[in-house]
Amino acid sequence: MFETNLEKGLESESIPKYQKQYGKNILENQKVTGWHILLRQFMSPFMYLLLGAAILSYFLGEKIDSFMIILFIVVNTGLGFYQEYKSENIIKALKIFLKSYTIVRRDGIEKRIEKSDLVPGDIVIVGPGDIIPADIRLMEVQGLEINESVLSGEAEAVSKDTKTVKKIKQLYEAKNIAFAGSTVSSGQGVGVVIGIGSHTAFGKISALSSETVRISSFEIGMRKISNMILKIVGVTFIFIFLLKLGFSHSSTDFFEFIIFSIALAVSVIPEGLPLVITFTLSHGAKRLAKSNVVVKRLSSIEDLGSIEVLCSDKTGTLTENKMQIAEILDASKNETLFFARLGSIMPTREQPIVNPFDEAIFAGIKKTEVKILQSYTKLSEVPFDPIRKRNAVLLEHENNSELVVRGAYEEVVKLCNKISAKMSKEHSQFILEQGKNGHRVLALAHKNIKTKSCDIKNEEKELELVGLISFYDPLKESSLEALEKAEALGVKIKILTGDSKEVSGAIGRQTGLIINEKMVLTGEEFMALSEPEQKEAANKYSIFARVSPEQKYAIIETLQKTYTVGFLGEGINDAPALKVAHVGMVVSNASDVAREAADIILLQKSLSVIIDGIEEGRRVFANNVKYLKATMASNFGNFYAVVVASFLAGYLPMLPIQLLLLNLLSDFPMMSIANDSVDQKELEKPRHYNIKDIFLVCTVLGIISTLFDFFFFGVFFQFGADTLRSNWFIASVLTELALIFSIRTKGSMFKTVRPSKMVFVLTIVAAALTLALPFTQLGHNVFSLHPPTMNQLFIILGALLVYIFCTELAKRYYYKVEKNSE
Repeated sequence: MFETNLEKGLESESIPKYQKQYGKNILENQKVTGWHILLRQFMSPFMYLLLGAAILSYFLGEKIDSFMIILFIVVNTGLGFYQEYKSENIIKALKIFLKSYTIVRRDGIEKRIEKSDLVPGDIVIVGPGDIIPADIRLMEVQGLEINESVLSGEAEAVSKDTKTVKKIKQLYEAKNIAFAGSTVSSGQGVGVVIGIGSHTAFGKISALSSETVRISSFEIGMRKISNMILKIVGVTFIFIFLLKLGFSHSSTDFFEFIIFSIALAVSVIPEGLPLVITFTLSHGAKRLAKSNVVVKRLSSIEDLGSIEVLCSDKTGTLTENKMQIAEILDASKNETLFFARLGSIMPTREQPIVNPFDEAIFAGIKKTEVKILQSYTKLSEVPFDPIRKRNAVLLEHENNSELVVRGAYEEVVKLCNKISAKMSKEHSQFILEQGKNGHRVLALAHKNIKTKSCDIKNEEKELELVGLISFYDPLKESSLEALEKAEALGVKIKILTGDSKEVSGAIGRQTGLIINEKMVLTGEEFMALSEPEQKEAANKYSIFARVSPEQKYAIIETLQKTYTVGFLGEGINDAPALKVAHVGMVVSNASDVAREAADIILLQKSLSVIIDGIEEGRRVFANNVKYLKATMASNFGNFYAVVVASFLAGYLPMLPIQLLLLNLLSDFPMMSIANDSVDQKELEKPRHYNIKDIFLVCTVLGIISTLFDFFFFGVFFQFGADTLRSNWFIASVLTELALIFSIRTKGSMFKTVRPSKMVFVLTIVAAALTLALPFTQLGHNVFSLHPPTMNQLFIILGALLVYIFCTELAKRYYYKVEKNSE
């Protein structure tokens, strides 16, 4: 069927031909184009209201108003399109970091390629943790078990073989096929690709080709607050309309009031909120990517900022993950090293070493030793997994077969011939001493086997123990600084490791996480506790040793009852813990299953990178909440004042076109808050979405805005409609702009971190336009604005200073009361 060979695979020269014939190995989802983004701008109900108001204004003879409403729609749509298009491009750029790879045989060598470059006929090699990249007809298997729940719904792993299938009811019942999207639970397999992309069994199930969307706590909160705003505005407008219906004496007044009401609704509802959130999150994602943190979903940035407890292994996070051999316990050190190397994969240019233990083992190897190793042929292998705590390799050399097993001493020694009490004591003493120094110990064993083909797992018995090797993993220079920063940010660090108490305790002492080994708890000890005791232990202990995947899951689940938990994992067995954690993180070279379960991918495994990411998440969260508070406090204050004034004055206190312009000028700089700098105090502890806090502070500041609006109404009402409208318009814009700077911090606006350049510049531009427009023909003829007198301008500016003083005073008192009530 394909011009391929199991041992050599396809020739590289034939790949372009197959790619042209079959296409890329990808599931094509609907692409988001510029037109899609543009059309999304018109999906808002506010746009429909404005279009209705424009049409109504035109038929009522208010053609200028109609034109300006249309212009407002165009400007608002343009801004929304620009910001969203920019955000979409950022998200596309980040997907470069989310590529996944697989191992194939091409030109007789094994190489790592992108899964999307697979073609039918490729020979693929899969192992534990791999997500099957295409439909594969299995040709060789070694204890291969695959979880096919994405196809069959059955969670139990299926044992695979290479036998030809005669009759099946369902396609996924074929045991000689590894289906795309399924997951390797254990063992290894080699097979030929028979289907890619949409031509796989997985691809034909369209429902599975779309991603499952996880909704963050922030998104849930936003929905609640949006619904609440709509209800408040809706109830208010029903009440107003009933009153207007009773007082209105002409249809013209009534229709004019409808247009006024629509403009007022648009001005009060923060319709720019979704756009600001998307823009803030996408820019946060861009900044995180520069720090080697890639988000799979934008909303997880805010979840990252809410982390209170971070759970992680120590290797590569606190330590360098660059192993060095410390000591070898054996009569012949060279023999122990030799078997350690045999139990690995001989590094090549196409397949370099990725295991830090192997890097240390192969360091300084001589050419003569390389030749000897190359004379061995690997027949089969059972890769390392956290449950077995070992790997095993079957090799052939000069017609003899050799089984080599490497792993944790307590697991390997069980498979060996009985050793003397003296040797057992010597081994225990060696492991204890090495552990106290933070060194990890690897045990080596082997035996000769008569046959070339066997089940390795069945042959793991009566082995001969060769020796022990201890490894040293240096502490990262950045670890201590990162731990200090984590403490400053209110983040607790919990180390969940498979290492012994001695090894993990030594690292804990070096980093200052613990004082002595008594402060280390093993996974077994944790599981033996009652539920209340587990909750206490999870909070008390910072290091958990000899932790199995199931125990990791239990510890994280217990912590989540009290805290927002982040977990950094990488192996196949970390997937359940990654899913249960509030924020799942993996390194870029983690297993496929772990990458799939995670929310965030780290291009560099480091504690400092994660802590910086948490800080960035809090910065994003702070800016989103800042915008919400600023727009709600100012809009609601102005909303109720204008509504009440419309009944007191007997005419519209502000024209619809003026309300829309007010909304545009005040929202313009507010939307730049997405890139604003954040007060350091906002980053010092995890922040959670608090609707009560937002509504209370908005109510307090909104009441002040309303009182000042009534002040302006009272002062300028006596001078007639034109003067009232123009001066109230100027005062409303200026007070809303001032509120942006006050709401930026819980402290004094004069003593906090400087605003971003964009916020400052756009505020100055908006204020300048507000003051200049009444003196122009455009302002007069189109917006019906009239120039204020110098005395009126001094009254507005003077009141503005008093407004700033009052908002600062009210804000200070509110947060003081809030702090005392905590």
